[in-house]
Amino acid sequence: MGIPTELVTGDSARSAGEVAEDIGVKDISCGLLPEQKSSRVDELIQSGRVVAMIGDGINDAPALSHAHIGVAMGSGTEVAQASANVLLIGNDLRKFVATLKTARWCRAVIFQNFYGTLAVDAAGIVLAAVGLINPLMAAFIHVSSELAFILNSTRLLPRFARQAHNS
Repeated sequence: MGIPTELVTGDSARSAGEVAEDIGVKDISCGLLPEQKSSRVDELIQSGRVVAMIGDGINDAPALSHAHIGVAMGSGTEVAQASANVLLIGNDLRKFVATLKTARWCRAVIFQNFYGTLAVDAAGIVLAAVGLINPLMAAFIHVSSELAFILNSTRLLPRFARQAHNS
């Protein structure tokens, strides 16, 4: 997804290495105490990065609360869940990745609709202002373009349905 990812854990190097290999992460910080995890999150934030922290235990709670976005696993401790901004249902990190992909897709469609509407409306206003079309035609163009952009938004519906079905 093009997102720099680091495994920050209190687990041993061997255990962390196995997990990192399973999820495809190359950067690992292992054997960390809760304060060290939180400090690592702070370092990343101070370097200008937007930080999302995913955790499931009491030891993750301070780092979850320091991150821009704290994500607790649904099967994690109540302390971790209370410290997070987002609760991921279950224990499958692939659902988090799928959620990010869906969010990016939604954002792209929203921007298409927003900028498309601005462009069509600006063109209609300019054409009506210089007398090339009458204001009633400009209003018709506006309403027609809104319908087109609403239909553009429906492209999201099958994606949501597929994703819900595959979950």
